[in-house]
Parts: sequence; structure tokens; C-alpha cells
Amino acid sequence: MASELEPEVQGLDRTFLECSAEETAGKWLQATDLTREVYQHLAHYVPRIYCRGPNPFPQKEDMLAQHVLLGPMEWYLCGEDPEFGFPKLEQANKPSHLCGRVFKVGEPTYSCRDCAVDPTCVLCMECFLGSIHRDHRYRMTTSGGGGFCDCGDTEAWKEGPYCQKHELNTSEIEEEEDPLVRLSEDVIARTYNIFAIMFRYAVEILTWEKENELPADLKMVEKSDTYYCMLFNDEVHTYEQVIYTLQKAVNCTQKEAIGFATTVDRDGRRSVRYGDFQYCEQAKSVIVRNTSRQTKPLKVQVMHSSLVAHQNFGLKLLSWLGSIIGYSDGLRRILCQVGLQEGPDGENSSLVDRLMLSDSKLWKGARSVYHQLFMSSLLMDLKYKKLFAVRFAKNYERLQSDYVTDDHDREFSVADLSVQIFTVPSLARMLITEENLMTIIIKTFMDHLRHRDGQGRFQFERYTALQAFKFRRVQSLILDLKYVLISRPAVWSDELRHKFLEGFDAFLELLKCMQGMDPITRQVGQHIEMEPEWEAAFTLQMKLTHIISMVQDWCASDEKVLIEAYKKCLGVLMQCHGGFTDGEQPITLSICGHSVETIRYCVSQEKVSIHLPVSRLLAGLHVLLSRSEVAYKFPELLPLSELSPPMLIEHPLRCLVLCAQVHAGMWRRNGFSLVNQIYYYHNVKCRREMFDKDIMMLQTGVSMMDPNHFLMIMLSRFELYQIFSTPDYGKRFSSEITHKDVIQQNNTLIEEMLYLIIMLVGERFIPGVGQVNATEEIKREIIHQLSIKPMAHSELVKSLPEDENKETGMENVIETVAHFKKPGLTGRGMYELKPECAKEFNLYFYHFSRAEQSKAEEAQRKLRRQNREDTALPPPVLPPFCPLFASLVNILQSDVMLCIMGTILQWAVEHNGYAWSESMLQRVLHLIGMALQEEKQHLENAMEEHVVTFTFTQKISKPGEAPNNSPSILAMLETLQNAPYLEVHKDMIRWILKTFNAIKKIRESSPTSPVAETEGTIMEESSRDKDKAERKRKAEIARLRREKIMAQMSEMQRHFIDENKELFQQTLELDGSSSAVLDSGPVVSGTTFTALGPAQTQVSEHRQFVTCILCQEEQEVKVESKAMVLAAFVQRSTVLSKNRSKFIQDPEKYDPLFMHPDLSCGTHTGSCGHIMHAHCWQSRLNFSDQPNLTQWIRIISQQIKALQSLRKEENASIPASSENSKNMEEVELPQGFRPDFHPQNPYSENIKEMLTTFGTATYKVGLKVHPNEEDPRVPIMCWGSCAYTIQSIERILSDEDKPLFGPLPCRLDDCLRSLTRFAAAHWTVASLLVVQRHFCKLFASLVPNDSHDDVPCILDIDMFHLLVSLVLAFPALQCQDFSGISLGTGDLHIFHLVTMAHIVQILLTSCTEENGMDQENLTGEEELATLTLYKILHQCTGSALKEIPSGWHLWRSVRAGIMPFLKCSALFFHYLNGVPAPSDIQVSGASHFEHLCNYLSLPTNLICLFQENSEIMNSLIESWCRNNEVKQYLEGERDAVSYPRESNKLIDLPEDYSSLINQASNFSCPKSGGDKSRAPTLCLVCGTLLCSQSYCCQTELEGEDVGACTAHTYSCGSGAGIFLRVRECQVLFLAGKTKGCFYSPPYLDDYGETDQGLRRGNPLHLCRDRFKKIQKLWHQHSITEEIGHAQEANQTLVGIDWQHL
Repeated sequence: MASELEPEVQGLDRTFLECSAEETAGKWLQATDLTREVYQHLAHYVPRIYCRGPNPFPQKEDMLAQHVLLGPMEWYLCGEDPEFGFPKLEQANKPSHLCGRVFKVGEPTYSCRDCAVDPTCVLCMECFLGSIHRDHRYRMTTSGGGGFCDCGDTEAWKEGPYCQKHELNTSEIEEEEDPLVRLSEDVIARTYNIFAIMFRYAVEILTWEKENELPADLKMVEKSDTYYCMLFNDEVHTYEQVIYTLQKAVNCTQKEAIGFATTVDRDGRRSVRYGDFQYCEQAKSVIVRNTSRQTKPLKVQVMHSSLVAHQNFGLKLLSWLGSIIGYSDGLRRILCQVGLQEGPDGENSSLVDRLMLSDSKLWKGARSVYHQLFMSSLLMDLKYKKLFAVRFAKNYERLQSDYVTDDHDREFSVADLSVQIFTVPSLARMLITEENLMTIIIKTFMDHLRHRDGQGRFQFERYTALQAFKFRRVQSLILDLKYVLISRPAVWSDELRHKFLEGFDAFLELLKCMQGMDPITRQVGQHIEMEPEWEAAFTLQMKLTHIISMVQDWCASDEKVLIEAYKKCLGVLMQCHGGFTDGEQPITLSICGHSVETIRYCVSQEKVSIHLPVSRLLAGLHVLLSRSEVAYKFPELLPLSELSPPMLIEHPLRCLVLCAQVHAGMWRRNGFSLVNQIYYYHNVKCRREMFDKDIMMLQTGVSMMDPNHFLMIMLSRFELYQIFSTPDYGKRFSSEITHKDVIQQNNTLIEEMLYLIIMLVGERFIPGVGQVNATEEIKREIIHQLSIKPMAHSELVKSLPEDENKETGMENVIETVAHFKKPGLTGRGMYELKPECAKEFNLYFYHFSRAEQSKAEEAQRKLRRQNREDTALPPPVLPPFCPLFASLVNILQSDVMLCIMGTILQWAVEHNGYAWSESMLQRVLHLIGMALQEEKQHLENAMEEHVVTFTFTQKISKPGEAPNNSPSILAMLETLQNAPYLEVHKDMIRWILKTFNAIKKIRESSPTSPVAETEGTIMEESSRDKDKAERKRKAEIARLRREKIMAQMSEMQRHFIDENKELFQQTLELDGSSSAVLDSGPVVSGTTFTALGPAQTQVSEHRQFVTCILCQEEQEVKVESKAMVLAAFVQRSTVLSKNRSKFIQDPEKYDPLFMHPDLSCGTHTGSCGHIMHAHCWQSRLNFSDQPNLTQWIRIISQQIKALQSLRKEENASIPASSENSKNMEEVELPQGFRPDFHPQNPYSENIKEMLTTFGTATYKVGLKVHPNEEDPRVPIMCWGSCAYTIQSIERILSDEDKPLFGPLPCRLDDCLRSLTRFAAAHWTVASLLVVQRHFCKLFASLVPNDSHDDVPCILDIDMFHLLVSLVLAFPALQCQDFSGISLGTGDLHIFHLVTMAHIVQILLTSCTEENGMDQENLTGEEELATLTLYKILHQCTGSALKEIPSGWHLWRSVRAGIMPFLKCSALFFHYLNGVPAPSDIQVSGASHFEHLCNYLSLPTNLICLFQENSEIMNSLIESWCRNNEVKQYLEGERDAVSYPRESNKLIDLPEDYSSLINQASNFSCPKSGGDKSRAPTLCLVCGTLLCSQSYCCQTELEGEDVGACTAHTYSCGSGAGIFLRVRECQVLFLAGKTKGCFYSPPYLDDYGETDQGLRRGNPLHLCRDRFKKIQKLWHQHSITEEIGHAQEANQTLVGIDWQHL
């Protein structure tokens, strides 16, 4: 199909190119009917340019559209070449002082917590960095896309509205001048013409609803039969469903289907088929059929290709308009005029209205394009912003209804623009007064919640999924209301008052529908069958919480409004209580001679509801009357006399009784829904407008009633009236009813009731209730939270209520009440309470949950014990009440209260006859304490001649009335003070008596009656002595008990040791043996240790016993016994890599014999250190007449020659035995060499099997191939792993400046020892021939040999790997040599030879720039020797080597370059030969060069090696330097690794986290054409940004689809990876495809906490120590281990599909 199109397209191109923009524009200027001309042009060209086939070519289409369609418009608009016209316009324009940058998804945005008017005011990064806010308390978030930067908007900021860049543009703003004055008349006219036509065209074509034909003026002459099958996005179907359906419908591959689905999700629509009508219709029917089973089907339309073309161009036009108006404010103003101009059809006919109202019919792409245009035009022009706001408010109801039924997310709806309009305070006020916006929003909201019950309350029962979906949508209206109310008016106009109160009426209507919703009745008998729906009502309550607070704030800011609102609210409450008395009979209660009329009502039998927003709003307003003193200024305006206190308190009291009964376990059968409701009622999110307001309402009621009456009503509601009104009822009760449950329930109810009284009197920290301010309230919250335990900043913030700006007000006061402790490497910073604040602790603080209360009590008592104080927790001194609430304190001295206290104390005194509890008593003591504190305060603050009416002390001293003569409360307290069963409360009772005496002193304050005084004190003294004696006795008993227990324990220990004697013996032995190995025990100190060579230190063998960790069987480690092993973990590693891009193409054919010095990928072996020991297997021969290096090389070369000729012969020989023997003789064998000898394997079968297993494991993992024991590469991989592991440990020790042989952790020590010996013993299980062949080839790389000409050049060999392989392969040759040359000699010569090769390597690659300070050309022998060697190299390389620098500099490079090699070799020979390290190397500090050389039998002047063996070395050096590769390197045609190799580090991270977010927001997915990545993830090893967790970037790896991160770990970290997920701010560890875990990030806020998920938005800064810790994990190859630990600790991690990240 494509091929048919080609020639046609080319033909088209020709006609397009002939069409000149200038000529077309000229024609238009002459035209009489411009609209017709332009439309004809579009009708002719648009369908020819856009959508010519199945696959769009956007680049080509845009180019042609610019040339043929937009070009003429630009010419027409400028009247000249736009290249010159636009810059002229731009120059004439005054730059805007508004920033207006529209945010991309994931871009960082900043809000200043000090200066922003509300949290929606944000800055882009550029403006933020140039503003004063960067030094304030700011919050950083990532944008969801779509908002814009508020820099320059003076209404958004309390101070600092401009950044430095926009400040420059503000100088000229005197008054709002009309931007059109800067344009010439004819430009204005032309712009107006073209904008009007184009904007109308775009709106018309985008809102066109027929699929098959075009608007009349765009119809084409001949209509082709080409259609598109267009698939639209919805938020119902998942990616998977769409992909599956498309594969079926248009039979495409999965990859294509994923492409389609991604585009549909991004742009909102995509054509999935192109062809004639029938062909497209068929695809449509399949899609509809396949997706309509459970949900509504996907939306698909078959559209004519020319219509699609026009729509695509329409979008292009809108973007073009957006870019054109950027040149000049004048152009922007004209576009706004065109857009808002009324059309011919009157109301709602302007272009802007038409677009807004058809918003929900448009697809995602079209919506976002026109929203962007609105933002850059209407919202950036202050005059038209107002006009647009009015249009938006007029259409508000329709827009919201469209949004509720639409299935796209809020961010794609035009309704989302409300945040840009309603948050501007001046606009919000204007819309409230002119458009009555507040009422509109609330009415719209009410219209959508139509389900009501008989009383007109909201009903959320049996909620269908669709309703729930609608309810979620409707909640956004509440958000709009919040925006409108977010800034309180400072000045009120009458119009604003009027309209606000009208809105307030609507709001009361809403609350009235909530008053009493979801009523519940106690289940008796059987458990409730279906949990009732409760969440919807609470969701509504939570969403409205801030609105209710804000409405109260508005009311508080104007006295007239407050009074009116109060009256209205009271009126509505009366209506709600209208049916209050029906059917509830009145009863009379009386106690202590007081009586009160109330109604019969039982919470445990009738309906009760937890939702009482109208009562609570009234309570809030009442407190505001008190706070703003309106109540005292205008009492005549307030209906306070009409209030009926019993009516006010009735419902809140029921609610609190319900909580008490639930706590007492009376509502168990009502299921979890009730438990959850009670939880949220007290929860920090809701309590402000629920629980707290109920307490306030009761306080309001009590302050206006006789306290005795209140207490009787309360007893009645708590269903406790019987108990306290009938004398001796308690006794009868406990003897008659033995039912434990009922007693328990009543006890709990009494406790709860007393707690409520404590709260009513004690909670006066709300401004308006007590004489306090808001900071004291927040201080008190913090003190009580921190008295439970020290807390991190985030925990503390969570436990405090947030206001509508997400602020808790904590930061302003925290310093005064707490100290901050900084965090260490892990953990978080903590706030600890200052000791002086402990006196403000109130045990019955009303926001404590039960658990918190007991923790706090425990913590505070513990603290007092530590400070050697008594453990009483008396009630704190409280601030005075406001006058309106002052009468509240009388509840404490009312007769009924004294009766209740007396009764409970009586029960406690005669503690056996009654059912009572200690908690009950504790609460009574607290109440008595409160009353005493109160009286003391009254006395201390009393004016002269002022009678203090609070006389609690007198009342508690009086005994009861005549008939039953109960003792006074004071007397009972004195009795209880010595009660042995009340140990815990003693201190408290003592405190009460002390305070009582103090008050008496103040009362009497003149020495009139000293007798009473002394009586009190004497009594106190005697009781105190008794007390002391009692305590002493108890302490003595406790001491004796402790001693007894200790004696028993030591007896048991002795017994155990006797029984397990051998175990203890052995522990001691083992300790001895292990220390011997480590501390070089048996060898006399002062001797020097040598690890190899003729002078090798002999170490006696230790017998070692080990215990198997699995079966606990013990055994001596011997060669012939069972193998004891360590669990090894072999992994590929690139931690030391200098070249990550290298990739093994075909692992089956790859030859790993030589390791390249860039260490691109090694095999690392780690172990958990559980035991295995290998025998020191080396045969020891005497070191007499051993050959020197030159002789040794000759001998070895001869042996190799012999071996090779033998092999050749063998391969060539005819299999006849006689021939064979002849051949043997023909080869001349070196003396003592017996190639036919095959050594015995000393190891047991079991050990051999283990050796094979380990070798195969390294081979399988390292090369990523299938295991094959016979493969010749197995030994190489085994040796390589040994070398690589030693290298990586040497690197870690060097990086941390630790000594080489310092105390290594024992698991590392065991691992290295075992690994080295395993590798050393491995040749015994491999084929001898194979190992010999490896040795010959390895040897040939240093000593050239005719038969091996394919060895790499000296620059491309890692010398340490070569050393390990040569030393470990050498025994295979040496075992056939009987000439008396020892193995040790061979090791030494190999080591020397490799060391010399390494020195040459270093000299060839050393950076030879001169060092400025020439160190006075120190010419020691080392320097001279090095210089000489360098000259030899210079000759050998044919003078290609750079000119000779100073010897001092050369020697320095050699020393530095060879250090890592020497350290690795020392470790290797230490573990191979078991020679202890000299003590000098075990300390850190010096470079240890000399000590290392001694330990390794090297001369300290390394160059001596060359001089001693000059005869052979010169020829070797020459052969090394002759290599072609070396020549190429020296001539600069290739590069090589230079020494010492730098340590790899993780990438450098920026100090401030927001620069990372910024970097990530500019990163777009590499595969889906410029689309923003949803989860940008940074590789910390190489710094690549990846698009994680998305379909677009999945690749195939070993036959599986994996995400970008998993794929990257294979190329960058050979299977292990460390990533930072930028948007979540968390570190991700991955290992292989299936394992991963999240790790805490190295970024902390100022409070020492991480913020994973960026939820809190505090500024984050890099913590170097934590980053080093992550780097250390990587260096130690512990990533996989970390993941293992994490997955063990947290099972949910196992279920995550890590491979998709």
C-alpha cells in the first residue's frame, strides 16, 4: 500500500513547493471575502498534507503545514516576511512581569511556607533560585503537570512576589495600560481578521460531531473512500485489555499493539486502521464486541480521513496561536477579545464557552492543547482573566456535571482550571459577590448527592460502584469551595456580607443533611449480619473538616457576620431538634436534694449517630463569640437567653456516651464499622471538628446550667444514675449480681464518666474557652506527644492537626519545648522533651488514645524515679477560663460531684464489699487534685476584699449528713494513705494532703488557729515515718530474694560446665589455635617473615577441629577425611571495571585465559564464613642449590618444549605400542623430567567432588554458560575468581586506609583462605594435560615461544591475574620434575618475572608529564636504576617512547603503580602458604613499601631484579616491546590502562535533591518520542537515566521481557544494580531478574529524616556518610546479601515483579 502512495506524495510535494506563502498572503490582502478565501485554501490543502496513509509522518506534515498553511497567515499578520516581522513585534513589546511557565509532568515546584498565600502558589525552579524564598521554609514537590509558575503574581505572595529575573520588568508598571497602543492600526486589524477566522475554524472542527462529513464551507469536490478506525482513550480499561483487543481486531504484533496503546494513553486517540469504510467498520465491531463484556466498550469511531486531517490541523493551529501571542501582549489581548466575544447565538456562544462546554466530548490530546492555550492567553492577561473567571463561574454547574459523568481524570478536565481562578483572592471575592459563587458550588454539590432518608439526611447505604465513582468526583467540588475560602477578607463590604451569609445558609443546609446521618442501634443477641456502609459519610466529614474551620475563620473576621451566622446556626439546630420531645417521656432525677427534669433516653437502646456537624459548628461559633468578646460587647444582639442548655448538650453527650459504651464492650456485636467510626472520631484528621467540638459544646452547656443538674443528666445518660442515687446500691449490686461482665461494664462506664468530667474542666487550651493563644495550644499538644517518647519530626507532624494550608504551626514553638538530637548513619533525628516541660504533663490529656496514655504514664513515672522524685503525677496548673465559661469550675465543688467522689472513696475504703477499680480511684484523686489546684489559683489571684467562692477544701472536710454519717472525703483519704493495696497511689494521696494543708495556710494566713495546723502536720509526719519503715522492710525482702536467685543460677552454671567439660576444653583450645594463626603466636617476634622463596618462613601445622554448623558433628580437618566447606556465593562483578561497554558476544567460544587490565568483568566469590579448612598441601623440599631465574627460565622452557613435541608426536603417532616407545626416546628430555608420571591425588573422594563443584560454579556464573566439568576453561575461571576477589578486597582496604593485614572480619579471612586453597588444589581434579597447556600458554606471554604466537601483548594482560594463574598451574608441570627444583623456587621465579613485566607495563604507560617540583633531582640508586631501565625501553621501542623525564619522577610512578600489585600478591601468598604477616604491616599509616618487599622476597630497589638477571631480561624486554600493539599505543593509535588504577566510585550526586528532580523532569523516554518518563531512575554506578517501570522501554533479555533497569544491570553491573528512583526518592537494589529491594536514600531533610515518596516536601540534602555506606556495600559486593536480608525481613518484597522495573 505504501508503495502505491509514493509517487503521489512526491507529486504533491511539487505542487506544495510551488505554493508561495508571500503570494497567498498577498491574494488574501486583496480579497473581499477573506473568510471564504482562507477556508477554500484550507479545504484544498489540509487533506492533502495531513494523514495520507496508515502511519503519520509528523515531521514531514509539520514542515508542509508550516510552508503551505501557517506561512501565509504569518505573512498576512506581519505584512512582511515573518522572519523580520515577529522580532520587531517582540522588541516593541514590554516583557511581562508574570512568569507563567507551564509545568511538565514531574518537574520540581516550590512553595514557600512563610510567604505563599496558600499551598497552590508555586514557583518553577529558575524563579525559585532567583527569589528570596530559597532562604525561607519552603516545600518542594513534583508537579503532576498542567499548573503554572506564579512568579510575579502579587496576590499569590505575602512578600517577595518577584524573582530577580521578573523584578526587572516591574519598574514600569504604573497603571494597567492597554497593550494595544504598542501595535500599529493595520497590524491590529489584520491580526483581528486572521485570529477570528482561525480560532473559529479550530473550535468548529474540534467540536464537530459528525464522523462522516465536513462542515459545509470545507467540503471537497470529490469525496474519496478513505477512512480511519479511531480508538479513543478511557480510564476504565487497562493497558492489557487494550493490547489484547487490538491484536485480535487489527491483527498486529504485540509490539505494534503496545505502541498503539501507549499513544492512545498519551494523546487520547490513535488511528488503528486505514482503508475503505467496510474495512474500518469491521475492526470497530471486533473492538466493541471484545470490550463490552464487563464494562462499557472502548470508544471507537470510523472517521473520514479528511475530517481527521482537519482536526489534526485544528490542534496544530491552537498551538500556533499559543506561540504567536508569545511575541506580544497586544496579540495576546486580541486573541482574548476574539475568544470571549459573544457569538450570534447569545448566551454561551463565544468561542471560549463553546470549547469549555464541549470539553468532556473532546479527546485527551485536544483538551490539553486548548487548556494550554487558555493558560497562556486568558490567564496571563489580567483584564481578561476576570472576564474569563465570570464565564467560568456562570457555566460552573454545567462544567461540573460534565466532569462528574466524564471518565477522564481531573487533570484532563477544564474544571481543573478552577485552581487557577478561585485561588486568586480578589477574583474569589468578586465571584462570591457578583456571581454568588459560594452558593452555586454548595448547591451543585447537594444536587449530586440525591440519596436522602425520610428525615432528609444523606443516605450512603448500599452504595453501587457507579455511585462511589460519582461521589469521588463530586468531592472535587469541596476542593473548589476550599480554594474560594482559602484567604480571609481583611475588609468586608455589605455586599460581601450579604452574599457570604447567603452561602452560609446553603452550607447549613448541607450540614443539616449530615446531622444525624448513618444512625446506629445497639445489636443485642446476635452479631450484625452486614457491616453497614460508614466510609462515605466519614470521607465527606474529612473533606469538609477544613471547610468548616475556614467558614468559622471567615465569621470570626467580622462581628456582624459572626452574630448573624450564630443566629442562623442556632435556628437550624432548633429545626433539627424539632422532633426532640416526641415519644420520649419526661422523668425527674434527684440526688443530694437537687432535682432536674429530663427525658428518658438510653443510648444502649435507641438510635444514635456520631455525625452532628450543626451542633459542632454552633459550638465553634460560641467559642468565637467568647474569643472576640462579642458576647460581652453586644449581649442584646445575641439570643443567649433563648438557648436551652439541656438541648445543646443532648446530642454531643450521647455521642460521648456511645464512645464510652463501645470502650466498655457493650457494642461488640455491631462489628468493625462502629469501631472504625469511633477511631476516626478521635483521630487527628477529624477530631478538630468532631470530638473536640463535642467537648466544647458540653462546656458551653455546663457553663449555662446548674452543675448539679448537668451531672444528674450525665449520670442518667451513662446509665449510672441508679448506682449513685441509691445509698448502698453498690454493695447490693455486687452481692446480688455475680455476673462479671455487667460489673466490668459499669466500672468502665464510671471511669469514662469521670474522665469526661476531667476533660470538661481541664481542657481550656482552646482560645476562647481558656485565656490562652493558639501557640500555647500547639505547645501543649507537642509536650504531650513527646512525653510518650522522643519523636522524629515527621511523626510529630503526623500527630498534630493540619490547617487548610497543611501547616501545623509546630516549627514556631518546637524549640521552646524540645531538644533536637541529630541522627547517626541510620535512624532519624529525634526531638526530646525539655525536662522543665514535664510539670505541664496531664495524665488525662484528652487527645491521648488508651495505649498512648499508658505509655506516657509509664514513661513519666520512670523519669521521676530516675530523678529520685516521688512518682505522683498531679494535675498541672491550668490557665483561667474566659468569662463566658468561668462558671465551669463549679462542677468540681457541686454537691452531686462531692457525692460521686465520696461514694467511690467509700468503696475503696471498704474495698471488699464493692465492685470498684483502681482506675476509678485514680481519676477521683485526679479530680480532687484539680479542685485543689483551682482553689489555690483562685486564692493566689484574688483581689483585696474579694471573697473566693470556690471553697472545695471546706466541703471535703465536712462529714456526711445525719442518717448515714459517712466520713468526710479528707478523712477517707487519710485512711487510704496507708492502705497496703494502694501502693501505686500513695504518692498522689500524699501530694493531695500536702496541697490541702498549703491551701489551709493561705486561707488562714493569720496565726489564729495553730492547733488545726499542727494536727495536720503531726498526722503527716507520723504517716511519713511509717511509710519509711515500710519501704525499708520491702527493700530488705527484695534484696534477700535477689541473692537467693543468684545463688541458684551459679549452681546451675557449675552443673552445666561439669556435664559439658569437653565442650569447654575445646572452646579454649579453639580460641588458642585461631589466635595463633592470626597473631603469629608460636613464631618468636622480631624475626622477619617471608612468604615465598628460599627463605620462606616455616609454619608448623595446626590441628584444627571444626563443627559442622548443620549437623553439629565435630571432626579434625585432614586431607583424607570428609571435606569441610564454606558456603560460597559466586557472582559476576563490574565493581573494578574500567570499561563497562565490553560485552562477551559468544560465551561458548570465549577464551578467558588472559584477563585484560581494564577488568571489564570479573567473578567475585564471597562467603558467609561458616567453616571449612583445607590442608596445607604443598610438598616441602630443601632449598639447596636452587637455580637462579635465568637458569630456571631455561629449564622450564626446555620442559615446555619437550611437552609440546611429545604432544605433537602423540597426535601424529600411529596407535602401535612399539612405535610409541621409540618416539619417546627420540624426544630429548631435560634431566629429571618424567612426563609420563601421573601424581596421586591426596584428597578424599568427598573433597575432590567439592573441588569440582566449586570450579564448575565459577565457570557457569562467570561465563554465563551451562555447567560442564570437562571444559578446559573451568580451572581458568576458578583461578580468575581467586585473583579478582583478592583484588577487590585490596581495593576496599586501600580506599578505607586500613592496613593490609589488619584485623579482617573472620568471614572475609576464612573466605580468602578457603578460596585461595580451593583454587590452589583445583589442578588436582582437572585434567593434567589441560592445566599444563594453560601453563604453557600463560608462560609464553612472558617468555616467547615459537608455538604460541596468539598471546596478547604485555599491555593487555592484568599481571595479578597472570601471577595467580601461573602459580596455581605450575604444580601440574612441577609434579613431573624430579630434578630437585622445589615448587617454592618456581613460585618465587614466577613472581619475580611477573613483577618485572608489571614494571615494564607501568613504565610504558606512565603519564610522563614533568612534575613542576623536580625534587632537586634526587639521584639515589633507585632513581638512576629506573632511568637506565627507561633508556633500555627507549631503545627497544625504537625511540617511540617519550623523552626521558627525571629519574625521581619515574621511580615515583613505579612505586605508586606497583603498590596494589604488591599488596594483592602479599595477600595471595599469605593465604597460599600460611605465613603470618609481619606486625609492621598490621598497622595503618605508612605505605609499607619496604616491609612488603621483604615479605615477598623482593629487593627494595625493584630495578635490581633487572640488573641481576640482565642476560635474559634484555632479550625478554626487547620481545615485549617489539609487539605491534605496543608500537600502536606509543604512536597514539590506541589507548591502554595506566597504573595505579583509580578506584571506581559511584557517581557524584548533587548537594540539593531538587537539581536531580529537575534533571529527571527534562528526561524524556528514549523510545516513545519525547514522551515524559513516568518513573525516571538514575543508575548510581554510571549515571545513566532510565525510563523504568513502563511498557515502552521493556527489552528482551534471555527470552524474557524485562524493564529498563533490569536490562541495564546486565550491561552495567553484570546482574547487580544500584539505582535512585528520582520521583520516589528511594534507592533500588537489583540482583538478577527476580531479586530486589528498596533501600533508604542518601538524602535527608533538616530533621535527619528521609522522605521516600516525597510526601512531606521538606528540602532534601545529600548526606555524605549515608552515600559512602551505599558505596561500601557496592565495593564489598554485598548488594545481593542486602537484598536477601531485606526479603527475609519483609515478605512482601518477594511478591514484587522486580524484572519489570
